[in-house]
Amino acid sequence: MSAILASLRHPLIQAPMAFAHDTELPLAVCRAGALGSLAASMYGPPALEQALQTMRDEGGGLPYNLNFFAHRTPEADEAQRAAWLAVLRPYFDELGLSEGDIPANGGRQPFDADALALLERFRPPVASFHFGLPASDLLSRVKAAGCEVWASATTVEEALWLEANGADVVIAQGWEAGGHRGWFLNRDPACQSGLFALLPAVCRAVNLPVVAAGGIADADAVRAALDLGAAAVQAGTAFLLADEALTKPAHRAAIQSARPEDTAVTNLFSGGAARGIVNRFMREAGPMNESALPFPLAGAAAGALKAEAERRGCFDFSPFWAGQGAGRCVPGSAADIVARLCARL
Repeated sequence: MSAILASLRHPLIQAPMAFAHDTELPLAVCRAGALGSLAASMYGPPALEQALQTMRDEGGGLPYNLNFFAHRTPEADEAQRAAWLAVLRPYFDELGLSEGDIPANGGRQPFDADALALLERFRPPVASFHFGLPASDLLSRVKAAGCEVWASATTVEEALWLEANGADVVIAQGWEAGGHRGWFLNRDPACQSGLFALLPAVCRAVNLPVVAAGGIADADAVRAALDLGAAAVQAGTAFLLADEALTKPAHRAAIQSARPEDTAVTNLFSGGAARGIVNRFMREAGPMNESALPFPLAGAAAGALKAEAERRGCFDFSPFWAGQGAGRCVPGSAADIVARLCARL
């Protein structure tokens, strides 16, 4: 059993959600007896250092999760870039943008030596990874720092790989989940499963604690996941409605009115497959567009569109990440949401 999971008052993890929260949300979740998560991928080293110092100073020694992306940044040739820009050009023209407005850095940096140095200094109780695990030399130092290593799996094959390569806890991410898919071995959507098919299969396959993620929006879903063998559950969309989250009002409203069929998995916003509420951009260009640059390279140009549109009060190009259970989520404080999700335990 995971020592961190055993220490929690509630078997509940707030999912890390880049740009949807700062330290306030995970701290509030930790104080409510669940596990708060800080999304490191949204920070550069100086800002991450400051955030970790805040978690240390204000966390009262409560455990928390520091989450990283473990992808390998790909290359794209000029033909690929030209094809992607051809998809975006009508929207760039509409908003008065040019290629010169695209930032050089697409963001979403993977776990690296700078991140490792901060991890070794602050020693978070949990270090979790999306898109597999970091290289073995980096991972061995994460473990030497005393961190439990958690990682996402979207298939049984990925769960077995994580177990064989050093993970301490597997997060079984169902197809319902909002935000980015954690897949790293097989990116065929036809091979993806809903959580309540994936979860018991992963629990049977591995000898590690399994956390259930995807569509966890109310106490009934939490109870069902635990009954199917999960050691804990992870909720993301539910916490986007927390008072402490940074979720924009338009995003909050869209979550509360969303039906399951109102979300889709798209690669338009980053190049990686991620579930969000369907908007104009997704309807017209995708949602899965074969010309999108691979993750995370597509995010630079898509981010320029988003920023300019939002500056004009338009959310046609904004990724409103949400799982298929979004419409069952209820706003409130982080403590209220923890209590609501755990009401049947």
